[in-house]
Amino acid sequence: MTQDALMYLIIAAVVVVVLAIAIPLFVSSSRKRSKTSYDGPRDANDPAPAPGASAEAGEPGGDVAVLEADPSGVEVVETVPAEPSLERPEPVQGRLARLRARLSKSNNVLGKGLLALLSRERIDEDVWDEIEETLLTADLGTEATDDLMLQLRARVKVEGSRSPERVREILGEELLALVGPDMDRSLATDRVDDLPSVILVVGVNGVGKTTTIGKVARVLVAEDKDVLLGAADTFRAAAAEQLATWGSRVGVPTVKSDQDGADPASVAFDAVKAGVDQEVDVVLVDTAGRLQNKTNLMDELGKIKRVIEKQAPVREALLVLDATTGQNGLSQAKVFSEVVNITGIVLTKLDGTAKGGIVVAMQRQLGVPVKLIGLGEGPDDLAPFDPQAFVDALLD
Repeated sequence: MTQDALMYLIIAAVVVVVLAIAIPLFVSSSRKRSKTSYDGPRDANDPAPAPGASAEAGEPGGDVAVLEADPSGVEVVETVPAEPSLERPEPVQGRLARLRARLSKSNNVLGKGLLALLSRERIDEDVWDEIEETLLTADLGTEATDDLMLQLRARVKVEGSRSPERVREILGEELLALVGPDMDRSLATDRVDDLPSVILVVGVNGVGKTTTIGKVARVLVAEDKDVLLGAADTFRAAAAEQLATWGSRVGVPTVKSDQDGADPASVAFDAVKAGVDQEVDVVLVDTAGRLQNKTNLMDELGKIKRVIEKQAPVREALLVLDATTGQNGLSQAKVFSEVVNITGIVLTKLDGTAKGGIVVAMQRQLGVPVKLIGLGEGPDDLAPFDPQAFVDALLD
């Protein structure tokens, strides 16, 4: 045998040994894979699994695996898409407690400033001037300031010497009377005549109106209401997508147009029609807030309201106002009150101004109550307005 022939024989022997070892290992590995995964066709509407997600049964973050056994004893794993996780809004009472705590920590001039002045042993005209200035600085407005000054002067004169506890009690009573504890601050959120409650939300662009609508939806979901959103602000880029994102976080559907600059009234009509067909409790309709031309604004909002009421009556018209605008926000309020029959005010960013008097000023300006207040950037930093809790927080 030649040297070359011997080399070929050795190579052949090595190949045979390698194949003898590799083939059984490959077959065993294939059988193991067939028992732990089933990579069958995925429906086009099923969400793709997240990168790194596990298909093991019961493992959070991945799809749910259902294990079955065929007659041959081979386990087959069917992948079932996991339901999307929804955020659970904080209960209303929890929001109120947290908002009160946040407001009481703010450096508000209305409550704490007045307490310090009224607790002085001697209150002369200079002190009364300081009290008046404090009230005006707190955005209370001249009319409300005059009324409160008269009441405080009269009560201080009658009381004579006053303990700090008594001063707080007097001030709390007078502030509560100004805020208006008897005003109806409830939202119309119940179905009437087998129709949903339609809430039209208005306000200028830039005050966080769309975000506020998303937060209102969360308040209603926390109250176990079935809600639908209508994205009728078709002039601001991405407004509809922003609203839809808020809704999707708590499982609330949004009706919107796929076309930029679509007719707002048409979108509002479709949203309310969907709400009627789906028998929801509340339909929240967002609107544009351009103030450059009051005539156009009036025409647009008037049209939206008319087409909505072909499906269901507008039960509420909420005006969203930014508390940090102070007295400047009153001019905005006037315009919208002329356009729409405002039924309530949503006052946001109250923690940013620390001037609680704006609540009184807005109510007196429009003759309607503040129904909701916001005190932060968080998704649940919006809650029904409670006059007593508000006054207590100012004085804490």
